[in-house]
Amino acid sequence: MTGREDKSANNLFFLCSLIEYISRKTKNHRNVVVNAIGKKDLHHIFDLADVYHCENIDKLVSEFTEKHHIKDGFFDNVADAKYAIPTHWDIGKVYKRLISDVSKNENKPVIDSLFEVYNSWLSRKIEDFNSSVYYESPAYLFQSYLAGESL
Repeated sequence: MTGREDKSANNLFFLCSLIEYISRKTKNHRNVVVNAIGKKDLHHIFDLADVYHCENIDKLVSEFTEKHHIKDGFFDNVADAKYAIPTHWDIGKVYKRLISDVSKNENKPVIDSLFEVYNSWLSRKIEDFNSSVYYESPAYLFQSYLAGESL
């Protein structure tokens, strides 16, 4: 292990941050981007995240949106935000922690857990920057996810 976290945690953080960035650029809900890229290619990005993070993120967005035919949507949570906007790195960290917790708790592969989390009710709550959900504690988000509702 180099750094404060292992390679897998760092790769998941990058992947979640990239999903957030692509979603913002294309004005799509996060699950739309995740489902368009698909498990196979998400796993590929996850495995090579330490290489991809050296690339220009706007170049990656362009390549992935073109390759996966991700069209511009109408969900612009950045423009709709009334308060300070978290960075794509901030939201990447929120998802990384939640996905890691779900993966460990349910003993599932990370990418399977990623798909479940991004396609869950909680993802829509996290992407609402006018609510307080995205800055709740990781334990609260995880327990809410397990309960199927905000606690």
